Amino acid sequence: MATVVDDIGSFPLPPSIDRRLFSEAYALARKAIVEGKHVDESDPSLHDFVSAIVASFRMKLDTGLDVVNYPQHYDIRRQFTDVISEAMRNGTYVVDEKHAILPEVHVIETKSKELSEELGKKIPLRVCVTGPLELYLKEVGATPYKDVLLMFAETVRKFARNSILDSKYVRTEVVSVDEPSFGLYDVTGDKETILNVLEKTFDFTGATKQIHLHSTSRVADILEVKNLDVLSFEYAASPRNIEAVSKGMLEKADKQIRIGVSRTDIDSIMAELSERGITKPDAERLVEDEETIRTRYVAAKRKYGERMTFAGPDCGLGGWPTQESARLLLKRTVNAVKSAGI
Repeated sequence: MATVVDDIGSFPLPPSIDRRLFSEAYALARKAIVEGKHVDESDPSLHDFVSAIVASFRMKLDTGLDVVNYPQHYDIRRQFTDVISEAMRNGTYVVDEKHAILPEVHVIETKSKELSEELGKKIPLRVCVTGPLELYLKEVGATPYKDVLLMFAETVRKFARNSILDSKYVRTEVVSVDEPSFGLYDVTGDKETILNVLEKTFDFTGATKQIHLHSTSRVADILEVKNLDVLSFEYAASPRNIEAVSKGMLEKADKQIRIGVSRTDIDSIMAELSERGITKPDAERLVEDEETIRTRYVAAKRKYGERMTFAGPDCGLGGWPTQESARLLLKRTVNAVKSAGI
């Protein structure tokens, strides 16, 4: 089985779009969608949001990714905490069903016919949703209150379930719950609580279910989440991550793995180049060459074999200086994996 190349999600804004105006348009787009209004770039108040999503998604589709995450231009926590904060005014952390939507996914669905015809096939979509533990840390803190954690899990489950599309032009192939703090600085809950929260979160069907982590320190807990398909870890910038996960562990738990095979830690990359006297690197210098990425991919694939079903960049590219540099990284990652022959 060929390894599926996907991406984590975040992406630089088009250079013509002001971030402040985009954020304002994002909130207006969410409100309009909830109210059942038509959302497209012909509305001046929504133009920056819609045009940014469409342009960035089109650029990502062009890189050859097997599964393409919607371009995540908005803050990964505020996408959800903005809505959760509104629910809190009613004394709950559970978001109403009609509010549990991702405007980016709505725009892609609306534009799917046009984009699919340009691509020449049905769009294979990936949706990332910030996880309940990460959101709980942001809104409540590290002390675990199980009933509240389960409310966050229910809210995230609604966002995930409402993002699963299946039409003539687009299908949501993967939903990833992103927990970047888990294992680093996380909710100090017992194992049973963590399992209950994550199993509630993943209580949906219709797509492959990933969890994206930055650390493998609590991998034993994650392996026991029954309704989870794929564990996703950074490897390119954190090679020791995979030392904690063996193929045997995956087989015993009947889990697959996604490995990050190209570096996205842009601050470290810039610092390393600066030390070499390169203070204004272009895209060619920022992005690793295909041979480096391919060598890393082959090493991981040999370790995990058929259990390694996904590969791609380590993490998102929202902090990268230009769309062109981010596009080049995606393109080189695709080429490196596809040319490896395993």
